[in-house]
Amino acid sequence: MLADRLFSRVIKKGNLKVVFSNGERRTYGDGQGVPIVARIHDKATERRMALNPKLAFGEAYMDGRLTLEEGTLLQLLCLCLDNLEQADVGPFLRVLEAVQKPLRYLHGHNPIWKSRRNVAHHYDLSDDLYDLFLEDDRQYSCAYFRTADDDLETAQANKKRHLAAKLLLNRPELSVLDIGSGWGGLGLHMAKSAGVKVTGVTLSKEQHQRSRQRAEDSGLSGKVDFRLQDYRTIEERFDRIVSVGMFEHVGPAHYRQYFGKVRDLLTDDGIAVVHSIGGAGPPAGQNAWIRKYIFPGGYTPSLSEVLRAIEREGLWVTDIEVWRLHYAETLKHWHERFMANWDKAKALYDERFCRMWEFYLAGCEASFRAGHQMVFQVQLAKQRDAVPLTRDYIYAPDKPVEARVMQAAE
Repeated sequence: MLADRLFSRVIKKGNLKVVFSNGERRTYGDGQGVPIVARIHDKATERRMALNPKLAFGEAYMDGRLTLEEGTLLQLLCLCLDNLEQADVGPFLRVLEAVQKPLRYLHGHNPIWKSRRNVAHHYDLSDDLYDLFLEDDRQYSCAYFRTADDDLETAQANKKRHLAAKLLLNRPELSVLDIGSGWGGLGLHMAKSAGVKVTGVTLSKEQHQRSRQRAEDSGLSGKVDFRLQDYRTIEERFDRIVSVGMFEHVGPAHYRQYFGKVRDLLTDDGIAVVHSIGGAGPPAGQNAWIRKYIFPGGYTPSLSEVLRAIEREGLWVTDIEVWRLHYAETLKHWHERFMANWDKAKALYDERFCRMWEFYLAGCEASFRAGHQMVFQVQLAKQRDAVPLTRDYIYAPDKPVEARVMQAAE
C-alpha cells in the first residue's frame, strides 16, 4: 500500500497505529509516547494521502474519511510534524515540495480585487462564529503571555500594550494608521489609552461594520476612523503605522510594494511596527490545505524574505522580536473554546465545517509546537534615531506601557 510506505518512511518516533480500509492494522514509530490510533475508511483516501498528504490529510479529516479511535487530533499532528523534521518522504514528495516553492509567488499574487475576495472568504463568515472562540475584544492574532498564569483576555491585553509601547505613542497629536484593523480592538485601545488619532483600514465588510459600531458605542468616533479600504490606495501620511496579522495576506510578490508604501506613508520621524506569523527556516511553499480552505492567497514569510524587501525600500530596522510559543498557547485557548462550543458552530454551519475548523486550529497549534512557525515583530523607521537607543522604554514592570513611553520621550 502506498499509504503504508509513506507512514513507514516518515513515522520513526512515537506510537501510531493505523487501521486501513481493508481492516489491516499497522504500527509505526518506536512505541514511545502517547498511543494514537487512526482509521482510514476507504482506499481512495489512502491513495490521496500517499500522493499529496498535506492536502489530503485535512480533507479526509473534514469528510470523516479519517477518524481517530485513540488520541487527539493535536497529538497526531504534532507526531507527524515532529517526525517530518528527519523524514525521508521519498522522491515523488520531494519533487512535489520543490515545485511548490517557486509557486508561492503565483499563489501569493494578490491585486486589490483578489485581496478583497480572499478576505471575504475567511473574515466575512458568520459574525457569531468568532464569538465562539475569541475573547470579547476579538483579537484574532497572537497573544502575549507574560506569565504561565495569564488567561487569554490578559495575554491579548498584554499584546496591545506591548505594541503601543513599541509605537512610542508619546504625544496625543500623533496620527496612527492600523493596516488590517480587524474588529477595531487595537485602534480603540490606542485612542483610549494614549489619546492619539487612529485610522484603521480593513477589506472585510463584517469587520468594518463591527469596528465602526464599537467606536460609536465607546464614544471614540471622533478619535478613530475605520475605513473599508485597501492600504495601497491611502494617500495621507502618518506618524505611526502598525499592522498586526495582515502581512501574511500580502504575498511575496508584493513585499517591496508593501514596504515601499509603508515608507511613503510614514512621516520623516515616524515609526512602524509589523507583527506577522513567520517561518523559522528558509522560504517554502504555503500549506496546500490552509491555502485552499482557510486563507486563500495567504503565505507565511521567512525573515530573510522580509528583511530583503525592507532593505531594498530604504527603511531602518530598529528592532526585531521573535515570539516562539506564544501563538501555540493562543491557539490552544481558541481550540479549547471552539470545541466547547461545537454544537453552536454546527448550528451556524454543519458538521463538516466544524471538523474543518478543528483541523485548522489544531493544525496551526501543532505547527507552532512541532514545526517551524513563529511570530515576529519588526519595528521600522526612516531615521536611525526615531526610537530611544535602548529597549528600556518597552519594558518596565513597575509602570504601565503608556507611562513608560511618555517618560522615554522626556
